[in-house]
Amino acid sequence: MWPPSVTAGRRWPHRTPRASAPAAAEQAKLQALSDAIDAAAGYEEADHRALEYTARPKGIPGSDLAAAQRAVLRDLLGTYFGRVPEAVSPMAAYDDDALDALHFAWAGPTEPGAPHYYRVQGPRLLIEWDNTQRGANHAHSVWRDPENDFGLDVLGAHRRRHH
Repeated sequence: MWPPSVTAGRRWPHRTPRASAPAAAEQAKLQALSDAIDAAAGYEEADHRALEYTARPKGIPGSDLAAAQRAVLRDLLGTYFGRVPEAVSPMAAYDDDALDALHFAWAGPTEPGAPHYYRVQGPRLLIEWDNTQRGANHAHSVWRDPENDFGLDVLGAHRRRHH
C-alpha cells in the first residue's frame, strides 16, 4: 500500500512488499545452478573461503612481485583505468609505492580457455575478473572503490557539519 502508513510500535513507515520471496523450489534451482557453475570451474568450498571479500586484501602483495611482474600488474591496471578519460583515471596515482600496497589473488588453472578468477585489491581499489561460467566463455569484471561506492556521503557530511 502506498503511501506507507505508520503502524504502532514502528519508527519508520512500512511498505508491504509487492512480491514475495522466492519459493523454496526456486531457491533450490538457483543453488543447483550455482553448484553446477562451481563444479564446472573446479571450485570447492575452500576456494570460496580463500577468495571471499575481506577488508584485508588477499593474495600476493605488489611489494613481493619482481619487476617484470609489476609491469604486468601495471598493464592490468591500465586495462581498467584506460577505459575512462585520462582526466578522471587514477592510473597516474599508481606509482611504485601504490603498487606495493596492492595485492593480486588468482583462482583456477592458468591454461588459456580454462575457468579462472582474479582480484586486485588495495587501498580504495577492488578489481575483480570472474570467467568461471559457461566453460569460461562468460566473463564479469568490476572496478570499485570500496570506500566510495555510492559517491557523496551526504549523511556523513551532515553529521560532520552539524553534530
